[in-house]
Amino acid sequence: MRIGELARRSEVSTRALRYYEEQGILSSERTPSGQRRYPESAVDRVRLIQQLYAAGLGSRTIASFLPCVDAKHAEPEMVERLRAERARITASVAELQEAGRRLDLLIELAAYPGRRRCPASLDEQSRTAMS
Repeated sequence: MRIGELARRSEVSTRALRYYEEQGILSSERTPSGQRRYPESAVDRVRLIQQLYAAGLGSRTIASFLPCVDAKHAEPEMVERLRAERARITASVAELQEAGRRLDLLIELAAYPGRRRCPASLDEQSRTAMS
């Protein structure tokens, strides 16, 4: 299939598909006129790549992980790398939750200005002391 059809079927842009090729995470064959041709399996590959990006992995990690998918086996180093990525994501989620908590406090202070005094900081101790 040509790049436009792959883009339509996998619901990504042709630009993204070209980027995936540049990163070595998707491959195509070329016709004599230079057009890209993809196998039917490319639709599933692109969907997997999208899921890996959505899971927070970068293109380098994806590039090193895809051979494990193809071989249906991951070396211990790759498993540890994935665990490290999971720990990084968990830490990011915790930071975002804390940012959300601080925003909730600011919203409360802005919506009800006379109810509480403005804290010196938005850390956990200030929130506890204000409650």
